[in-house]
Amino acid sequence: MQTETDKLANALAQGAAQYESIKEMVDALRKAREDDDSDAEGEARTRILEDALSVEVRSHWHAPGGESDLAEYRILLCWGGPAAQIIGELNMHGEPESATLQVQDWFVPWTDFRGEDDYSALCEYLLDYARCFYFGEG
Repeated sequence: MQTETDKLANALAQGAAQYESIKEMVDALRKAREDDDSDAEGEARTRILEDALSVEVRSHWHAPGGESDLAEYRILLCWGGPAAQIIGELNMHGEPESATLQVQDWFVPWTDFRGEDDYSALCEYLLDYARCFYFGEG
């Protein structure tokens, strides 16, 4: 039987694998933009869009019947044991302004994945990935 420590280690390993995959996709997107290659950029963006299992948004707390703008997003990358997702806040235009990679396993809560590298670089990769998605209405 796996302990919580073992399950967390599995989840963190899944986070590392997801991050490496995200880096590869975002590097292809960045290179296409740098080369001004619209075909390669479209292919890179399509690969990112097809990578996610689901994309969801939610709004701020507000009075019943009142209106609220979208405030947060979630991109589910994989589910089960272990699972991974990117969560973050949306700006007033419905665009990601933050991104955090989270991992979890059965009976282990969602945990922020910080990686072993530069955390600010990790966040930039996650933001570039998340910014490929549309979070607006309709």
